Amino acid sequence: MRILVTGGAGFIGSHLVEKLLGLGHEVSVLDDLSTGSSKNLEGISETASLEFYLGSVLDEDLVSRLVAKSDYIFHLAAAVGVFNIVQKPLQSLFINLKGTENVLSAADKFSVPILVASSSEVYGKNSSDSLSESSDRILGNPLTMRWSYSEAKAIDESLAYAYHVEKSLEIRIARFFNTVGPRQLGAYGMVVPRFVSSALENSPITIYGDGQQSRCFAHVQDAVDALVKVAFSKETIGRAVNIGNSTEISILKLAEFIKDRLKSSSDIVFLDYQAAYGDGFEDMQRRVPDVTLIKQLVSWEPQLSLENIVDDIAKAMLH
Repeated sequence: MRILVTGGAGFIGSHLVEKLLGLGHEVSVLDDLSTGSSKNLEGISETASLEFYLGSVLDEDLVSRLVAKSDYIFHLAAAVGVFNIVQKPLQSLFINLKGTENVLSAADKFSVPILVASSSEVYGKNSSDSLSESSDRILGNPLTMRWSYSEAKAIDESLAYAYHVEKSLEIRIARFFNTVGPRQLGAYGMVVPRFVSSALENSPITIYGDGQQSRCFAHVQDAVDALVKVAFSKETIGRAVNIGNSTEISILKLAEFIKDRLKSSSDIVFLDYQAAYGDGFEDMQRRVPDVTLIKQLVSWEPQLSLENIVDDIAKAMLH
């Protein structure tokens, strides 16, 4: 197949592109390199079946041209990271809303199946034991910029689903929960690479908040395997599917684990949210995925542990 991956030079996108090329597909990547990097594609840049287009999903004509010659679309292009969202809210909203609208409109025009990457952020402050695809969204004040990403991703999902219901466009939605691994940047607020980088340098590991908030981390290789299974299954058409690992750990325990794993002499220090992000930030205490549905639909479950994640990130940072 000829597959278009928007955001294909990004963290998850570049791992997906490698996977698709390995499966024998031809891949077109559209990326503006705002948070992605051409370095992420270095190992495969000479591959004959890969084409790279430097451009934005906000460019309707370019999107239309690329979609017209594609058999399938993975739409991963988005503003990412809490720092980005809080510091550049307008740009983030435009890319996440208008960009997705452009890609969906072109997919509909040329009848190309599409998988839209969404996020566990859509669940907002819902801190249930585990969040299933039908769980309620619980959000803060719309003027708290922290929630603008959640709002935008939810509208992306609604837009995709509306195309499916009204126009019979073949859509799928993947909700990522804290996907981590090599090539992820700590600069956008991503906690694991930030902690690993500090531990390797024996510099202070800085926890935002009190460290009691908990998360579940999935290795990017597991996430990409899930993505491909979801994308090419008839069972997932018109569905939103969680992709994540349900093993929960507090951020303080995570810092201690990484320090111990990497035999680091780093101190663990705390910084309050306002000092870290400025005004307009709010966090959620828990975020645990229920991955029952994806197991039922495509027989996927995560294979890689937190040890694998930390080791792989550290190895990538040291080379």
